[in-house]
Amino acid sequence: MCGVCLSRRGLLAGLGALSVAACSENAATGRSQLVLVDDGQLAQLADQSWSEVVAQAPPVRDPAAHARLARIAAPLARASGRTDLNWSFQVLDSDEFNAFVLPNGRVGFFRGLFDFAGSDDEIGSVLGHEIGHVVARHAAERVSQELAVNAGVSIAQILFSGEGGQGAAEIGAALGMGAMFGVILPYSRKHELEADRVGVELMRKAGLDPSAAVRFWERMSSRPDAQGQPPEVISTHPADGRRLEELRRAVAQA
Repeated sequence: MCGVCLSRRGLLAGLGALSVAACSENAATGRSQLVLVDDGQLAQLADQSWSEVVAQAPPVRDPAAHARLARIAAPLARASGRTDLNWSFQVLDSDEFNAFVLPNGRVGFFRGLFDFAGSDDEIGSVLGHEIGHVVARHAAERVSQELAVNAGVSIAQILFSGEGGQGAAEIGAALGMGAMFGVILPYSRKHELEADRVGVELMRKAGLDPSAAVRFWERMSSRPDAQGQPPEVISTHPADGRRLEELRRAVAQA
């Protein structure tokens, strides 16, 4: 019995010590982050992810589009301070209204969104947001959170299941669901709003018009297919109204 108690105490102490040791302050966000993985590990995953994406949506056959995107992105990348990354910006052949960044500095900007954005400043607002994710180390934090959640669920199964492991699966499923809605999704929404704020600051430093971010999201939220979004509590992204409110505040402070 004492051996079991000691083992459980050891598990909790070990997890707590690891979490404290892995926390670091991020100057861009002004808060402490849990980071359990390094940039090298993430870069390997990013290379694989990029290959998978471009297999489905290859770069457009329009050198002028790529040149324009790179020209707008260059001052934003310099403003980020991440000179250690080999930044790459490509327009991908998909009518999807989306863009993404990988922690190795690769940015994919889908043709549908590229054509919709229109002005250089609006395109820059999307790029600033994506680069902001890298500056804020959101990928490392997200992966670390998921690793910590998985470890916590496993430990909870040991701590709260019966001597023979009875009910462990049910407990794990319940805790996993609680972690998803209580930790992962809220942090995803938080990341989006943080990337918006960092992006606005990068636009200011790069000589772009930060208010273009507000204009862009006003147009995005008014699209017919943008209506009927799921409630924010079950979404990975903040509601458009909240996002615009936060963006206006960030632009006013820029």
